[in-house]
Amino acid sequence: MKNAYAVILAGGSGERFWPLSTKARPKQFLSLFSGRPLLALAVERVAGLIPVERIFIITAEHLVDETAAAVWNMPRANIIGEPCKRDTAPAIAVASGIVRGRDPDGVVCILTADQLISDVETFRTTLSDAVEQAQHCAGVVTIGMHPTYPATGFGYIEAGEALPSHLVTIFKKATRFVEKPDAYTAARYVESGRYFWNSGMFIWHVNVMRDLFARYAPDLSQLADQVADAVQARESIDGVLRQTYPMLRAISIDYAIMEHAENIVMAEGCFGWDDVGSWPSVAGHFTADQYGNVIIGACEQLEAQNNIVVSEDRLTALIGVRGLIVVHSENATLICPKERAEEVKKLIRRIADRPDGQKYV
Repeated sequence: MKNAYAVILAGGSGERFWPLSTKARPKQFLSLFSGRPLLALAVERVAGLIPVERIFIITAEHLVDETAAAVWNMPRANIIGEPCKRDTAPAIAVASGIVRGRDPDGVVCILTADQLISDVETFRTTLSDAVEQAQHCAGVVTIGMHPTYPATGFGYIEAGEALPSHLVTIFKKATRFVEKPDAYTAARYVESGRYFWNSGMFIWHVNVMRDLFARYAPDLSQLADQVADAVQARESIDGVLRQTYPMLRAISIDYAIMEHAENIVMAEGCFGWDDVGSWPSVAGHFTADQYGNVIIGACEQLEAQNNIVVSEDRLTALIGVRGLIVVHSENATLICPKERAEEVKKLIRRIADRPDGQKYV
């Protein structure tokens, strides 16, 4: 693993976790799970394989200080602040440039800051195998997760036959990436056994990614080259980002590269994964009471069933209600049916348009 580098993307806003998650304190800083921020858990998982000096975090510029506080054992220079939000492809171009500038034979592991993984040792084995695979193949390695239910909140990877390998992890040819499906399509995907959840984790040799950016995203290839040049010259990349980022298009790595790339290998992930993308997904990580209520904090209920309550700084009382999400924060309270949790993003936009809305989102 001497040429392996980890880059953790931590620039998301976590809108579906509002009101606890806001622009000033997004989801990766929440300590709902294990009493530590999701970002800190992400670094700890990788630190068992890759030393912290080869771990980088890419986040929003205004979150650099809070990121440094959450992962105090990391070098401050390894926390990169994006001057504006441009989705995952530009961030990954920056990551590729940083690693290539330091190590022309580097292998980049793109990970995210807002996922939960229950079996850390199996995750490390899978990642280690993926790094070895990426060192010897002329393509991108991604990690697909076995779906446990027909989720409509995840993208999917269609996988072909297993590839020959001496490694513990099973590798398959990834035939295509598909966006979040409707409920009927998701059920067909799961039933077929050919589809896996797209975890958003990618592993590749820096030269492979350089070629893919040059072919399919020349503007991002130029950004990666500028970053690599600055790193080789031992200069700060802040100036490059501030000058270049505002002119870039906002585009995900799936649209920019993965939908076009031909040689993509999928590692089967079997380590218990969840990107905890919305409040209903939280329920699976806590024990419900005898009435099906998941309670984090202080709550008293009377004939209430199957609710999710997050109320750490006050007492919440429920009488005769069922299937609700109730979340208190310092500045706002959310109450909605579980089945409408995805509409939180729509609500946030309405709140942001209020004269005083910015202080709530």
